[in-house]
Amino acid sequence: MNSATTTPILEARDVSKSFGKFKALQNVSTSFMPGTLTAIIGPNGAGKSTFFNVLSGAFPPTSGQILFNGKDITGMQQHEFARIGISKSFQITNVFKQLSVHENVRVAAQMETSRYNFLSNAQSYPKPIEIADELLRRVNLEHLRNKKTGDLAHGQQRALEIAMALACNPSLLLLDEPTAGMSPEETLVMMELIRTLASERTVILVEHKMKLIMGLCKRIIVLHHGEFLAEGTPEEIQNNAEVRRVYLGQG
Repeated sequence: MNSATTTPILEARDVSKSFGKFKALQNVSTSFMPGTLTAIIGPNGAGKSTFFNVLSGAFPPTSGQILFNGKDITGMQQHEFARIGISKSFQITNVFKQLSVHENVRVAAQMETSRYNFLSNAQSYPKPIEIADELLRRVNLEHLRNKKTGDLAHGQQRALEIAMALACNPSLLLLDEPTAGMSPEETLVMMELIRTLASERTVILVEHKMKLIMGLCKRIIVLHHGEFLAEGTPEEIQNNAEVRRVYLGQG
């Protein structure tokens, strides 16, 4: 059997994270196969954001290992993640609001293609300009390329942020609540974008909107009190008595 089809693209082994005496994660083990779209869910305080931050390199685990394509990347500096093919989009919109839409993506692409002087003359870097043009088409923002980012609607800013995360052409894309604060119409547009992106690369997302998750993801991981609780298809998760008790039955 081809090992490329059996090796997880990302794996967490007995990952724990403590902040002082508070244990945010306790011995979480799970893996993500290439080409899959997986959601991480759980009630408030379940450890979703902490787990996301550990997976994305925002901070190292207190104990345990993170492996990417079989290589131990535990403790690797966050800026190195993009170089190996991991990129993330944050829950809090993170764009340069005084720059144009195109300039934001061009700067992100330029940071990947030229590590220094990334705010220098754009015309000196034709490749980042071409990358920005293509990524804006991918997220359906090409018609707003010259608009000041601060003037975009919230959903458009989130799409722009994803375009920036794609600038390093990652094989693994991590999305933290990509539809947070969106209207129903914006949410539908974002769902279609995520579905398209997941057809091309591995996507892991944290999301609170259960209806969205059930209709979008083929695999769901549930955390509770910082511990791994369950994983499975949407149907399996919906029918899991323990998950229903601690999460889906709330509210």
